[in-house]
Amino acid sequence: MNLKQKFDAGRFVILAEMEPPKGTDVSDMVNAAQRVKGEVDAFVVPEMSNAVMRMSSLGGAMILHNKGMETIMQANCRDRNRIALQADLLAAAGCGIQNVMAVAGSDPSFGDHQQARSVYDIDLLELLKMLTTMQTGRDMAGIELKGTPEFLLGSTINAGAGKSPELALEELNKKIDAGAGFFVTPPLFDISGIRPFMKRVDLKKTRIIPTVLLLKSLGMARYLARNVDDVHVPDTLITRIRKAPEKPRECIAIAAEMITALRDEGFSGVLISTRGWENRLPDILQKI
Repeated sequence: MNLKQKFDAGRFVILAEMEPPKGTDVSDMVNAAQRVKGEVDAFVVPEMSNAVMRMSSLGGAMILHNKGMETIMQANCRDRNRIALQADLLAAAGCGIQNVMAVAGSDPSFGDHQQARSVYDIDLLELLKMLTTMQTGRDMAGIELKGTPEFLLGSTINAGAGKSPELALEELNKKIDAGAGFFVTPPLFDISGIRPFMKRVDLKKTRIIPTVLLLKSLGMARYLARNVDDVHVPDTLITRIRKAPEKPRECIAIAAEMITALRDEGFSGVLISTRGWENRLPDILQKI
């Protein structure tokens, strides 16, 4: 079964973020993915997350796909105009990639090439509409394509801390109308933060995929709590990590517990993000 079929069958899907390398050596990415190949339903390959230059999502997704792993390629509004985006999407479809996640992209000022200019030729809704149009057999200019791509489309939704549930629902409906079929949230550490949104959404009909971010340290937890508006890290969680004799092991346990809780709440799946600790993925999966 591919990812779409698992969604349609009501399976709780496990997605894992797999960052492409900053260079041409893909061995760490491939080895990390192969270690959990049978336990992860698909690998989300970010498109230069945090505006840090790396191998493209298309390249990373193709490499994993050719190793027999299902991937979700990210299409990013920040770096390419509508011509280049369509060209990459046709290449992805031609290479057998079936899943695409549309993202806006972080501003270059957050990354390692701060002099870079953002493109933003089209916004996120326009990107989703473009993908939907391509699947009808025409490009964004209305010209017929020779061969039509078929994708399961996803996007992002800010449905947790710092976001009005009414505004989040309005954003969600616009993206559904534009063609999105699943939605990934920012990192979630406290289910209570997303409950106001959950009350307005039928989780049996709308595929919401919370991100479970593996905390690496007490310092990381404190930084997120103080500096990231869209992420709420409860004080009780910070205290738990502070008191733990083995903090990395405790952080792994916290991630595994969150995944189990989200499954029990009726979400369609989770995206596990380890941010350089991909070697810890087997430990998380073993605990669930």
